[in-house]
Amino acid sequence: MRYCQFNPDIVPLAQHTFVEQLLNCKDFTKSDRLLGSSKGRGTTWFINTTAELGINSVLRHYYRGGIFGKLVKDRYFFTHNENTRAVQEFNLLGQLVQWGLPVPRPIACQITRQFFCYQADILLEKIANTQDLSQYLQKNQLTKLQYAEIGRLIRQLHDHQVHHSDLNIHNILIDNQGKFWLIDFDKCKIQIGCSWKQKNLDRLHRSFLKEQTRLGILFNEQDWQMLLDGYAK
Repeated sequence: MRYCQFNPDIVPLAQHTFVEQLLNCKDFTKSDRLLGSSKGRGTTWFINTTAELGINSVLRHYYRGGIFGKLVKDRYFFTHNENTRAVQEFNLLGQLVQWGLPVPRPIACQITRQFFCYQADILLEKIANTQDLSQYLQKNQLTKLQYAEIGRLIRQLHDHQVHHSDLNIHNILIDNQGKFWLIDFDKCKIQIGCSWKQKNLDRLHRSFLKEQTRLGILFNEQDWQMLLDGYAK
């Protein structure tokens, strides 16, 4: 049994079948639509969909991590469509877009059920001409004002009670106009309270320090303080 959810602002009814075909394609290696790909737990595909949707797309299949993921790589226990990872990410991104936050727009998602389990895929807007901070900072430095801007962006998330559970420099993009974007909202949620917010910042700080050692990114503690100053304002 298959369930699809579409963003009507991007996907007109006439393009539903086209988008469903994209969601069901598992390998774009030989497709002339392929713009590129990235490897993680699985392959994320960057797809040329400008002619049909007016934007290019990112297609991601949901995979488990950790030890359990070695046994059951991409199946999850099903209770309701609204509780699936794909629909939750789709809906959260839609809310963030309404709030005016710089995140990719959700295009569509798909849930495929079999007995009591499901598999899931999501199609997102590809933000043009971007690098993640781990790439950018290997060759470029950010200004103090830019670090403050990142801090303000995270503060916006937190003011809306959005907990980005994997806040790291790989999930912050910078485009060729210098604008910052946040990506990868899988397993993220709107969460009450404030105790998690400092831990969220600490996770990002560790990410900067890790890549300073591993990749030699251009970063120092004064940069981090500027980010915190931006967050505090």
